[in-house]
Amino acid sequence: MEVDKAILETLQPSRFLSFAIPNPNPTLNPSLASPLIRIAVLDSPIQPSSPLIPSVAAMIVPKHRESDWIFSTESGHLQLLLSSPNIQRLILIGQGQQPMINGSSSSSIYRRWIDPDSLNNLEISLKPLVIALSPKSYFHNENLEVPFLCYEDNIVCSLVLEKCIGNFVGEMLVEDVEIEGSDQSREFRRRLRFKRMPNLVQTEIRIVPNKVSCLDSVDIGSSSIEFSPDLGVLVHAYLVPMVASLALIGSCIEKHVESGLRPKALCLGVGGGALVGFLKTQLDFEVVGVELDEEVLRVARKYFGLEDGDLVRVHVRDGMEFMDRLAHGDVVGNIVPQFDVIMVDLDSDDPRNGVSAPPIEFFRRDVLLAARSVLRESGIFVINVIPQSRSFYEKLIHEFREVFPELYEINVGNVENFILIAAKALPCSSSRVVQTWEEQGGEVGFEDSSGNGHEAFLEGSNDVFGVVLALEAAVVAFVDLWVRTVWMTWYFKWQRSDNRFELVIKWQRSDNWFERSIAAPSIWNRQFETSMDRWLPNS
Repeated sequence: MEVDKAILETLQPSRFLSFAIPNPNPTLNPSLASPLIRIAVLDSPIQPSSPLIPSVAAMIVPKHRESDWIFSTESGHLQLLLSSPNIQRLILIGQGQQPMINGSSSSSIYRRWIDPDSLNNLEISLKPLVIALSPKSYFHNENLEVPFLCYEDNIVCSLVLEKCIGNFVGEMLVEDVEIEGSDQSREFRRRLRFKRMPNLVQTEIRIVPNKVSCLDSVDIGSSSIEFSPDLGVLVHAYLVPMVASLALIGSCIEKHVESGLRPKALCLGVGGGALVGFLKTQLDFEVVGVELDEEVLRVARKYFGLEDGDLVRVHVRDGMEFMDRLAHGDVVGNIVPQFDVIMVDLDSDDPRNGVSAPPIEFFRRDVLLAARSVLRESGIFVINVIPQSRSFYEKLIHEFREVFPELYEINVGNVENFILIAAKALPCSSSRVVQTWEEQGGEVGFEDSSGNGHEAFLEGSNDVFGVVLALEAAVVAFVDLWVRTVWMTWYFKWQRSDNRFELVIKWQRSDNWFERSIAAPSIWNRQFETSMDRWLPNS
């Protein structure tokens, strides 16, 4: 395609151009050695508030990731641009001959290539091209430097296992990746991604190599190595606080178990099934899952270890419609609509409404009322939210308050996810929590600390749901603490070395920070870390 250079001399909001040109230096650098190079130019949809000199940047696409939707689609390009503050034009440059993926697998393996000197030489050689692709006003002050941005993520290597198309989600892919471990150890993951949201990982689970004694010999893409899903670990950051919200109803779950009832969860949005699998295998829940796209479920069963059975029943339906039918007494698969928890993990492909997850329709009053009606009296409604604007998020919170008297927020801490936890009523009052906990041989309460803060404390229990009960007591007590202080956070984690659960509380008052660690025995044998730093009162 021929491009008139004149059209690039000015910015035009949301204009996207993609074309290929002969490589001016095909032998200069191995990362850009193809005869053709592909150029993609995107102007920001957000116009600057003042007529300043526009900001322009370029980025070299990592070798063997040219066909990755992050770099090869306009929506992926847009997310790259928006994640670079104050950039009005982003120019992507990559190899023109993209490795195409056909059928159910591909032998094209991406391996991270890092050579700072070669990359610097490549940027110098591409400087005239980048200047030619920049708007004329960029050089108003005789500025001839266009910065190169570096794309960074934690992927060491990756291999696409399958690409397929769902009737509702469209194109999707499954890939195995090796990522950088926090302690230099090797970690392997399996991911599900949708083309409509190329920069978002829909499902991610840990995978472990079969029959391997030493990870040094493991290589992504090796025909002699097979990987199996590990459903006992939650690696997606926002799933951990979703599960941690069950601490609010720990004593209620305990009562159900003592009376011979298994706790029940309704999961709207199954995806690869990481949450469904964890609730069943680690917490012994009976789980009903609802997924709109049958092809997604096929992928989940084939690659992510999703198994239907007595404790897991998956329905191919619209989640809101399914919940509405249950609320109106329709018998759907012999399901009794009495759930301890409803967990919603649905994305929206329409960012114009200011939200990426869940769909905006989920906040209609009739949908929230349906959710409330299928919960037990002590049940909670947990929903993953990715808001694109603060105003919309505040409106969302208002809608929740109209239906649910108790509302909590967990800030996941990754800049995008928030977990809202709504209850039909406060699961247990503070006094009731103290009484129940004392019956189990422990206590929860407050101690004054030199007049500057408060110390929360709780002490042990050896009962099966002792830790859940302890965490419930802590959450309810700490909500009261938060009201009287400025900020607090809590998290709990598994200490494998001494087989104990450690609960850590941190809070701030009068510019002073306080921290308290409490250990208790536990039957939960996996790591949870989160923070609940906002309580959303109705007043």
